[in-house]
Amino acid sequence: MEDRLKRIVISEFMDAPAVARLGKRFDVDYRPGLVDDAAALAAAVPSADGWIVRNRTQVRGALLQAAARVRVIGRLGVGLDNIDVPACDARGIRVIPASGANAESVAEYVIAMALALLRGAYLSTPDVAAGKWPRQALSAGREAAGKTLGLVGFGSIGRITASKAAALGMRVAGHDAQLADEDPAWARWHARPLSLDALLAESDVVSLHLPLTPQTRGLFGRERLARMKRGAILVNTARGGIVDEAALARLLHEGHLGGAALDVFGAEPLAAGSPLAGAPNLVLTPHIAGLTLEANERVSTVIAEKVAEALA
Repeated sequence: MEDRLKRIVISEFMDAPAVARLGKRFDVDYRPGLVDDAAALAAAVPSADGWIVRNRTQVRGALLQAAARVRVIGRLGVGLDNIDVPACDARGIRVIPASGANAESVAEYVIAMALALLRGAYLSTPDVAAGKWPRQALSAGREAAGKTLGLVGFGSIGRITASKAAALGMRVAGHDAQLADEDPAWARWHARPLSLDALLAESDVVSLHLPLTPQTRGLFGRERLARMKRGAILVNTARGGIVDEAALARLLHEGHLGGAALDVFGAEPLAAGSPLAGAPNLVLTPHIAGLTLEANERVSTVIAEKVAEALA
């Protein structure tokens, strides 16, 4: 009976079976739209023992202070930049990310975007449907085999991406300031460690796998983007604040970069009239690289189990 007195607030989308399992043991307040109702969210968290969020709920400041009973926060994902982790640590609140649970989905997204943008032909649907036949213009697409994929950040997602790229015949290079060049992970996952500048100069595709920190914010500004190999492709599934969006748009317009795929942005949703609007060879998606049916199930299951354990 004691567990049933414990309350869990879930303020963003969670897989239904995982919510149902929690509901058998706890008083669950599941409202996926709660993140968009500041007053309702502020009213809900003071009585919560556990709190489950995705990336949009800002667990900080007055809202976190109001969550006086919270003992554990489950993050349906891996990034923690929306959670004031030091403040949680100071109060003894355990913060649990779903590390690795959506890695396969993100890695597949990176490979899919790399293939689509290297080939270029997949942008032809409107012309072909309109009766045009741009065969000659689209005959210069590039194969992935033999190209170099540069991974900036070599954690679980970067390593799975490296394995998939190697299976396609790509060469893989990586840069991770937290990982020594002698670490066996590089060889195990078919990658060569390089300095960041060397990686940018060599890579045909650069994929970002970094947390957003004071050190990584703005890391890919105009100067660093311009160091990328001419015609190279940038894929960002990490955090939007890492990339200067206006600078990226300019380099796409200037033809220095061959394409880009952005799943994350400095401000989400991306505002109408963004400098990115109208940039060529650009794919924009609404922070869904880690969202698949399978990943949602894994992430939700992991967090439901760990939050339940923490409240036991």
